Amino acid sequence: MPLASRPLLRRSLLALVPAALAALTLTPTAQAAAAPAYVALGDSMASGPLIPDITGPVACGRSTHNYPHELASRLGVAGLKDVTCSGAASKHMTEPQSLSLLGQPAGTVPPQLDALTADTRLVTLTIGGNDAGLVGVAQNCVNLLPTGTPCKTKYVQGGVDQIAQRIDAFEPKLGAVLDGVRQRSPQARVVVTGYGLYIKRGGCWPAVPVLPVDADWLQGSVNRMNGVIARQAVAHNMTYIDLVTPSAGHDACQSPSAKWLEGFTPTSVAAPLHPNRRGEENYARIIAEQLQAAR
Repeated sequence: MPLASRPLLRRSLLALVPAALAALTLTPTAQAAAAPAYVALGDSMASGPLIPDITGPVACGRSTHNYPHELASRLGVAGLKDVTCSGAASKHMTEPQSLSLLGQPAGTVPPQLDALTADTRLVTLTIGGNDAGLVGVAQNCVNLLPTGTPCKTKYVQGGVDQIAQRIDAFEPKLGAVLDGVRQRSPQARVVVTGYGLYIKRGGCWPAVPVLPVDADWLQGSVNRMNGVIARQAVAHNMTYIDLVTPSAGHDACQSPSAKWLEGFTPTSVAAPLHPNRRGEENYARIIAEQLQAAR
C-alpha cells in the first residue's frame, strides 16, 4: 500500500494537516431533476484523506476531490451522498464506526449502508484494505538497508501467508456487504472497485524503502485482494472496476507529476500510501468510462 516508521507517518499526516445512466443524455435542466441518487461507500482509498478540501467529519478524511465527487461531476449526477471514511472496514457497513483524530476520540459515524434507500440508483464501494490491515503491513515493511531482512518473513512462515489468510477471510464478509447493498437498493447500479498499483515489480528502493521481494509480495497481496473483490462483484451481478491495469506507470515509484499513489513520504498533498488528487481524478475517469461504455 493510498522513508517512514509509524511516528514519521503520523508526522507526515500532521504536516499535510441501466436506467440510471440513461439520465445522462437529458438536457442539463431535466438532468438535474431526473439524475439518480448516488451513494458512495468505502474506506480511505475512496475518501481521499488530506486532499483539499475537507468535507464531512475531519477524521473521515473525506475530500471534495475524491473519486466519488469527481465521478458525480463527470456523470452529471445530482444528489451525491458520500459516506466514505478513512479506517472503515467491512463491519462498518452495518455497524457505527468510532473515529479518532491525532490519537484522540473524535465521535462516531453511522453504518454506511444506512445511507442507501430504495431510490438509490448508483452505488460505488471500495472496501477490504482495512480488513486485511494492508497499510499497517506496508509500514512494517520499511527497510532502511538494501541488505536487510525481508518483512515477508514475518508474515509468511511454514508456507502459511498470514496476510493471504486475512484476505481470504474477508471474502464472505464482502459477500454479506454486497447482499446488504442489494437488499437496501434493489434498483441501483452497483460498482465495486479494486485497489490500484501501489508499487511496480521489483520496487524502487530507496525511493520507496521496501526490498524488491517485499515490494512484489505487498503488491501481490493487493492483487489477491482485488481477486476476491472481483469474484464477489461478479457473483452478485455487480460491476467490478480494475484499477491495477490502468495504473501502470503511475505507481508510487514514479515522478511526482506521474504518480497516482503516494509512497511513505508524499510528494503532493495527500496521505502516505494513498491516492493523490491525480489518482482520485483518474479513478473517477476510469469508472465513468466503463459505466458510459455499458449504457
